[in-house]
Amino acid sequence: MEIKYSIDAIYLRKGQCEIRGWAVGTEKQHVQPGIKCGQTSVEVILSRNPRKDVAAELFGERKMNDYGFSVTFDYDRHQKYTFELDADGNHVSIPLNRRIILINRLRGFRDQAVSTLSKTGNKQEGLFESFYTYDSFRRKMKMDERKVKREDVLSNESPVFSIVIPLYATPVNFLRELIESIEKQTYAKYEVCFADGSPESEKLESVINEYQKKNHRIRYHYLNGNRGISGNTNAALEMATGDFVVLCDHDDLLDRDALYELAKAIKHHPECDCIYSDEDKVDETSEKYFDPHFKPDFNIDLLCSVNYICHLYAVRRSLIKEAGGFNAEYDGAQDHDFIFRTTEKARQIVHIPKVLYHWRTHLGSTSANPESKLYAYEAGKKAVKAHYERVWPQLEVEKVEDGISKGIYHTYFNVKEELVSVIIPNKDHTEDLDNALRSLIEKGTWKNLEFIIVENNSESAETFEYYSRIQQEYPQVKVVYYKGSFNYSRINNFGVKHAEGRYILLMNNDVELINPDSIREMMGYAQRDDVGIVGCRLLYEDDTLQHAGVIVGIQGIADHAFKGKSPYEPHYFSRSMVVQDYSAVTAAVLLTKREVYDSVNGLDETFEVAFNDIDFCLRVGQTGRLVVYNPYACFYHYESKSRGLEDNEEKLRRFHGEVYRFASRYHDFMEKGDPMYNPNLSIIRNDYSLRNLYRFKPGQPFYSKEDLLVLKDSVE
Repeated sequence: MEIKYSIDAIYLRKGQCEIRGWAVGTEKQHVQPGIKCGQTSVEVILSRNPRKDVAAELFGERKMNDYGFSVTFDYDRHQKYTFELDADGNHVSIPLNRRIILINRLRGFRDQAVSTLSKTGNKQEGLFESFYTYDSFRRKMKMDERKVKREDVLSNESPVFSIVIPLYATPVNFLRELIESIEKQTYAKYEVCFADGSPESEKLESVINEYQKKNHRIRYHYLNGNRGISGNTNAALEMATGDFVVLCDHDDLLDRDALYELAKAIKHHPECDCIYSDEDKVDETSEKYFDPHFKPDFNIDLLCSVNYICHLYAVRRSLIKEAGGFNAEYDGAQDHDFIFRTTEKARQIVHIPKVLYHWRTHLGSTSANPESKLYAYEAGKKAVKAHYERVWPQLEVEKVEDGISKGIYHTYFNVKEELVSVIIPNKDHTEDLDNALRSLIEKGTWKNLEFIIVENNSESAETFEYYSRIQQEYPQVKVVYYKGSFNYSRINNFGVKHAEGRYILLMNNDVELINPDSIREMMGYAQRDDVGIVGCRLLYEDDTLQHAGVIVGIQGIADHAFKGKSPYEPHYFSRSMVVQDYSAVTAAVLLTKREVYDSVNGLDETFEVAFNDIDFCLRVGQTGRLVVYNPYACFYHYESKSRGLEDNEEKLRRFHGEVYRFASRYHDFMEKGDPMYNPNLSIIRNDYSLRNLYRFKPGQPFYSKEDLLVLKDSVE
């Protein structure tokens, strides 16, 4: 009988260590976890939980069980501990010390007998975070905010905000709650501009008059007829006299700190012209807050896929005069068009990663029922196309269609079919290599390709026979010979030197094309001057997600977004299935320009195996170019078939050294937080779960500077 086990996460806090995972005997025997310090057993707090995923994977059943565990004990960093597992006379002892704990906060212990759990995505890093509700998050956030001293943002130069609100048959109770949410603002330099397009004015006007008697900052204008959403909003804009205009719908709510946070952002970023925040939804009773949208910093390709900015949105009034107000041609998506035109001309766009706006859901509202305004989605397509025509007139937009659903846009480009040089490192594994090559050549629609196979110390005579055959069959295939030891970065750099194309496609030998138009999809974005890298969507062999972009900073270094999840679900606000900008993508399939590759000296050869692609993306990002993830380009990735696992002391030592090197180089980046992610989201899980504020404060990096010193000691 063996003990199968997994330590999914280790947490250190206030003199305690908590270990979470699962364990079971091969014949379903009960396993008892424990801790020892030397030969002495340590008192622990043990709790158990069912792990149906483990039961299904190991035994093909989904019965209740006690395989999951949480073990908490008093931890002294100067002591050495072991984690003990006992079952029917069988015993496993796992050494624990500060170095091992820190390293395995990143990697997790793994019994090779259950490594498939990692691949299928059932490994739950920080499992408890999935049960951390938004109600709990809001309570904790409010508690923490009360402890923070407020900045003084009031001065003669501090901005006046004009909150512009078009009214139309607004429910009186919602209007009252909106006005009261404005009057509770902790920043007082504002005016409210109501433009009423309702068929009758008496009801709403009497409510507003009631509030005007006590608050001179409330202004009201009856339009004597409905001018449409754009016309009504423009009428409210004409009433504005403030420095910044704040857009607000007639039935929504502002957080009490909304204007204060806007003023603080302007104080710290005096050149900002556009500001937006995170948001959530509120029900008809104004008691239930749900569905928080924690957004990335400004992400132009996400904005071209969906209006992710939405609320709260503030614009310098002088910029509106330059860009123009709302355009009735785009009614239904008039805010999307307005955001495009204002951000296109903005000097700086600031994102406040806090929920400052509560979007009302009720019958007929777009937030609750997207099908209620189908005309809006046609207007949205026009807004996206118009943006491209203004900013990239040299690009030919073939069409803009619905993506995975209404309100999600997929842009098709006409692209000149230039030569793309495909760089593929290879050592033996000719069956995988042949599959990769033929999928692109025979199935793919992009025909102007050259393939540079970088031969790296193959041992089988059949491999070299294959090289001879494939080059005879396909003249566009060329084999070059790299003689050194394995170094992924150096091998690719060597291959790129032999490339003749203006575009470089780095590709593993264990991938297979799924969408025939994948290269064309990627090239549509690669042709833009502001884009440095384009990545794609990758699936495991079992049709779960392997890659949907890279989040930098989670689990210590980085991880693939939504890894192990279903590819048929949109996940967090459709993020797995829309074109968007990320800080990094995987080099398993990565498209770039030769000039971009050379400008940063290619892949950093000090990263021999791990993190070289993430480092490359971050260095390209530092040049001001974008890294685009395009999910419409899709491949299978039969991961790590060629290279194998980090399963011996030498490989582990090298891996730990690369962990330290990357974490040290990008500590400031990770301390600020990945701008394409959000500091309110988990740095343990990869599925955009809420951050557990009891473990990590917003913006707190996975590795502290003290942690880095421990990692440094572990590799010296």
